Amino acid sequence: MRILHFADLHLGVENYSGGVNTETGLSWRFHDFLSTFDEVVEYALSQDVDLVLFCGDAYKSREPSQTHQREFARRIWRLASGGIPVFLLIGNHDLPSAFGRATTMEIFRTLEIENVIVANTAGTYRAETKGGVIQIVALPWARRSALLSREETKNLTLDEINDRLEQILTERLRVEVETLDSNLPAILAAHVSLSNARYGSERSMIMGHDYVLLHSVVANPAFDYVALGHIHRKQVLSDNPPVVYPGSLQCIDFSEEEDDKGFFLVEIERKGEVSFDFHAVKARPFLTIKVDVSPEEQDPTQAVLRAIERREREIKDAVVRLQVKIPERLEGMLQEGEVRKALKDAHFIAAIARGVERERRTRMAGWSAEAMTPLEALKVYLDSKKTRLDGKVLLEYGESLIQESKAEQ
Repeated sequence: MRILHFADLHLGVENYSGGVNTETGLSWRFHDFLSTFDEVVEYALSQDVDLVLFCGDAYKSREPSQTHQREFARRIWRLASGGIPVFLLIGNHDLPSAFGRATTMEIFRTLEIENVIVANTAGTYRAETKGGVIQIVALPWARRSALLSREETKNLTLDEINDRLEQILTERLRVEVETLDSNLPAILAAHVSLSNARYGSERSMIMGHDYVLLHSVVANPAFDYVALGHIHRKQVLSDNPPVVYPGSLQCIDFSEEEDDKGFFLVEIERKGEVSFDFHAVKARPFLTIKVDVSPEEQDPTQAVLRAIERREREIKDAVVRLQVKIPERLEGMLQEGEVRKALKDAHFIAAIARGVERERRTRMAGWSAEAMTPLEALKVYLDSKKTRLDGKVLLEYGESLIQESKAEQ
């Protein structure tokens, strides 16, 4: 049985957009997210996978636009109509902002779309695939209001409420594991934070305060594979059983600049025999260029342009930010217009930031300005600047000018 595992699509994230595609009327950034989603769909169809497992957060917003919903549904329909069962887990961004409202994926259940399973609530689901039956224990993002009454929480702090929520979810998983058929493969699909996970850009997108489960709670040997969502950084937290975050399909911000983006293909030969491989997608690259302009540089613009030229291939079609560390005396000489021209092949210039190094005034122990002669003061100044020019020659010129000034007085 072959399972494609991906998560955290976040349609609607349109920062660093770079404008609008005039042919479609949609932002280029939206096209980025659809493009990598299309890669997932094409791979699943071309490789004839048995199940597509989506572990939550289809959209950025809890109330996505009609356009965002339409584009998501189109791609789910392609998979389902192609004979591939699709399992949709509810993430925190898929939940409504008010109790009683529908989740962003409720429509698939309402219309009873063939080959689409929506896991709104925790429990065990059975999926019929070409490769056989598989048990999926679902742990969607938990709403406090669904698990805890107001009476139970009215005197508790937020941390105490989360502790209670973690206890409830831990017990719920234990009960579900006890009901599993040991003869059938079983996986856990959870949209959750684990205690040993490394965070990415989701920190900036968290709605409220996360509850966190222990790794040992989900890494139960009853599961052949633990498919996770919510954390945007791809990571394998353990191998037996595999506990895996595939990460988001696109970079959300520069905190993910070095992250691989893609999905996992999981192969279950038989109960207890599992392999899994990561498949990268063509995500929009993010690039930071750091330039440290030397105090001895005569033309800071040229120093920056040289640094840009060295990264020319990486810049093309990337979201780029430039960080320039520049001495105070050279700050006014940096020509930003020329720098922007050099970055013209970037998809989007996120920032040209200058970190100005303020010149420190030299304090001379044992000396005072009143006690020094002009020539002594000049020598101390030249020593502090560590100039490459011949200090002896400069002192001779300085002494000559001082003598001329005295002669004129």
